[in-house]
Amino acid sequence: MGDVVRTGLQCEAPQAGPIRTCIGCRGRDSRSTLLRIVVVTDDRGSTTATPDPRRRVPGRGAWLHPDIACLELALRRRAFSRAFRRPVAGADAVRDWLEDVPSRNQ
Repeated sequence: MGDVVRTGLQCEAPQAGPIRTCIGCRGRDSRSTLLRIVVVTDDRGSTTATPDPRRRVPGRGAWLHPDIACLELALRRRAFSRAFRRPVAGADAVRDWLEDVPSRNQ
């Protein structure tokens, strides 16, 4: 059950830990449930979105629910370029990682 705020309305209990926003569905969730995405630039200067599941790669990151539907929304909205403040050529590595997740859990 949620807490009662000053207005007398009930709200959900605050989640523990940092809260981030998914760039796909724009839903807010704890950092531990979202996948961090970073941009990697290759030798030719092409930038691609890459998953960072360990959250260790330096630089600006964006957060995404580990779900293909959220990835599709992010691609449709051009959210990667907006989140990283530069053009992002592709997100194939993110799609491959998300499609491979069920086999990692077995």
